[in-house]
Amino acid sequence: MKKWFLAVICVFLLAGCSIGKDMTNTPTKKVEAYMDGYQKLDDNVLNDIDTLLHDTEYTVEQKSRYKELMKKHYKDINYEIKEEKVNGDKATVEVEVEVRDYSKILSSDVIPDEIKDEEGNYSDEAYYDYQLGLMEKAEEKVKYTITFYLTKTNDEWKIDDLNESTMQKIHGIYIY
Repeated sequence: MKKWFLAVICVFLLAGCSIGKDMTNTPTKKVEAYMDGYQKLDDNVLNDIDTLLHDTEYTVEQKSRYKELMKKHYKDINYEIKEEKVNGDKATVEVEVEVRDYSKILSSDVIPDEIKDEEGNYSDEAYYDYQLGLMEKAEEKVKYTITFYLTKTNDEWKIDDLNESTMQKIHGIYIY
């Protein structure tokens, strides 16, 4: 009787483990994990910020300000899965994201006088400080619809590389 009982428990445990794996291996769950990575500031997200900042002309202080700004931005991302479509080994997941809208700040051609020196010459460093100051104060939000494309390889769903406009929407810097 003990052996039979032990065998039944083992079957349920094995079934539970495989069901749990299947529950996280859906296109929607993969996109949720991806978006949650931003909200939770996982290592990939933080490394991406550092990589991005490495190639900028920002000062050390400006890089620090930008990193903190983006960490706040990512924590505040809201998203809602709208639809999942699966066709064989391909899938799409449509997501509505709500993010801070930095696009107006970044697309502005206005250069205030305080960014120029006494002779009227433009200063990159002063402009970056000005721009970061505006971004730090930004509260306006915008909603975008993003379509994630996924491919199933070896029974595992993976998000395909995101295009530039999708990344800009997540970062709040998409300019129409």
